[in-house]
Amino acid sequence: MKHDHFIVKPGKRARLAAFDPAYTAKFNSREEASAKLAKDIERLARYQDTLYAQNTHGLLIIFQAMDAAGKDGTIKHVMSGVNPQGTQVFSFKGPSAEELDHDYLWRCYKALPERGRIGIFNRSYYEEVLVVRVHPEILKSSQLPKEAFKGIWKTRFDQINNFERYLVQNGVHVLKFYLNVSKEEQKRRFLARIERPEKNWKFSLNDAKERGHWDNYMKAYEDVFNRTSTKWAPWYIIPADNKWFARVAVADIIATKLKSLKLRYPVVSEAHKQELLLAKEALENEPT
Repeated sequence: MKHDHFIVKPGKRARLAAFDPAYTAKFNSREEASAKLAKDIERLARYQDTLYAQNTHGLLIIFQAMDAAGKDGTIKHVMSGVNPQGTQVFSFKGPSAEELDHDYLWRCYKALPERGRIGIFNRSYYEEVLVVRVHPEILKSSQLPKEAFKGIWKTRFDQINNFERYLVQNGVHVLKFYLNVSKEEQKRRFLARIERPEKNWKFSLNDAKERGHWDNYMKAYEDVFNRTSTKWAPWYIIPADNKWFARVAVADIIATKLKSLKLRYPVVSEAHKQELLLAKEALENEPT
């Protein structure tokens, strides 16, 4: 699968209208995509095992999207084959009182994956240049000093770019996915959540209210993509009107990234090999 179709090329202006939410690449059916996804889940399991053993690199995966785009389901299906010991998932909602007493990156910084692990952010520090930008009253009620408000969006874009560059330079690689669902498909999924009792818990009146800010969100997202898609941490805009395609596209990109790290199991020293031989001999000579 060619990833160029999804990537926001650093330094070039991108418009969301140019990315088709219903795109399904070469796949003619859900069944074809499911077969590909199954293979990639196996690849991810192998790569993650090596990543964990090598303990040199970390991988941070960020998911952003409008409501009902399928973030939870994508995470659940794509990561279904990995070892839970080497994977962490964090969901970020409105900041708590403690979090507001710190800078906006603090709560995400302390949730970063260790070396050898994959960390997944379901929403992230990007909320501070998305939700907060669409709802400026949130910013007004923050505890920032007055001088911090001047040119705040450009400042935050610069801070985020520098933060992600710092992570990559220290071995924590960053993948950023925007699940691109159309307004029409979101409406269909909202109605399904209302009509199906087992899905009622996933919908609130606030979801419908946020939908009323759709155009403002699209503008905010475009600005995020154009200002924070970098060579070290590019944005991938994933077509999400078909959940099965979003999952296979995300899995392929993650597996390809891990493959590019040229992961290897640690090579043990000669002294360690001798210890293994002694341990083997002792085990084999145990009395039965």
